[in-house]
Amino acid sequence: MPRFYCPPPLPSSGSFELPPDAAHHASRVLRLREGDPVQIFDGLGCERHGVIAELGGKRVVINGITVIDSDRESPLKVLLAQALTSSEKMDWVIQKATELGVTEIQPIDTERSVARLSAERTAKRLEHWQQVAISACEQCGRNVLPKILAPLDIMVWLQQTKTMPDAKSVAKFILLPEGAALLHEQARPQGKILLLIGAEGGFTQAESAAALQCGFTAIRLGARVMRTETAAIAGLAVLQALWGDFQGSSG
Repeated sequence: MPRFYCPPPLPSSGSFELPPDAAHHASRVLRLREGDPVQIFDGLGCERHGVIAELGGKRVVINGITVIDSDRESPLKVLLAQALTSSEKMDWVIQKATELGVTEIQPIDTERSVARLSAERTAKRLEHWQQVAISACEQCGRNVLPKILAPLDIMVWLQQTKTMPDAKSVAKFILLPEGAALLHEQARPQGKILLLIGAEGGFTQAESAAALQCGFTAIRLGARVMRTETAAIAGLAVLQALWGDFQGSSG
């Protein structure tokens, strides 16, 4: 069933007109017709089902709105701190991280980051990244959009992690070649999890030392060196397998 993100509020019954972008996608891209069933969600956890009753020009109206009680969120609250990389790789990380249930994505500017964003480009990239996350939610069935934060310098962000809410219960991990493997016997973190991923050239010694001083635990994902985009997705998948909604899953 086609899914469309629609900013809140959503009605609990009756009819609803899709916003322009969703209407264009429904009529011009998917070429849906009257009578086709659809889903809409607001990015905050609400989902509605309905049937296309009117489709013409730039208008798509859905009738028979019904409330659907569905929760497809992971029990883990994971913030992915991803070093800025090329636009194509960053899009890929945001898309796959969204599918893997990440709660927040914090782009990080490191010394070895390939990408450098001006203030004007940052605003445009944030808007673009949000759309990438929206499309991923439409595809994977999530009803809650991950929060994509404005890029920060790694040293500034590391200091902020020391004073974030419930800082004592936050579990902090940084991927480093000399890190230890995560074990099934390790207890599931009680609070938010931070996963810090370096750029194509990895972290500098000063950056990794600063992270360790800020309470991060160095971990590794096997004996092989992964690309930055692979490391991010593999790390999220491992966390979900150990402590999240991959446990007991058959597919």
